[in-house]
Amino acid sequence: MNREDEPLDRWAARREGRLRKPGELKALTLGTGPQRAAHLDPEAPRLILEWDGFQWVTVTVVDDYAAACRLLHPAPQPRAEEQPASGKREGRHRKPRA
Repeated sequence: MNREDEPLDRWAARREGRLRKPGELKALTLGTGPQRAAHLDPEAPRLILEWDGFQWVTVTVVDDYAAACRLLHPAPQPRAEEQPASGKREGRHRKPRA
C-alpha cells in the first residue's frame, strides 16, 4: 500500500506509537561543555526531566550518574503471588512435617 493511499486512522495509530509517552524521564549532565555520553562524567550532578506530553519539565537534581540510573530505572517490585510462601515444605524430595 502506498503511503499516500493509507487511511487516516491507520496513519494516526502509527504516529501515536512513535510519540513519546507523558511521564517519560531523562537525565542531563550538569557539567561544563557540551552534553556527552552519560557514563563519561559519572560524578557530575544530573538534572532529571519529565515529558508532560508537550515539553520537558524539570523534576529534580540528583548527585551523580548512579543516582540518576536508580531514579530512571527503578528495580521491579515482586508481586505478592511471585513471593515464595514461607514455611511451605511440599514437593517430591521433601519430608512431610509431623
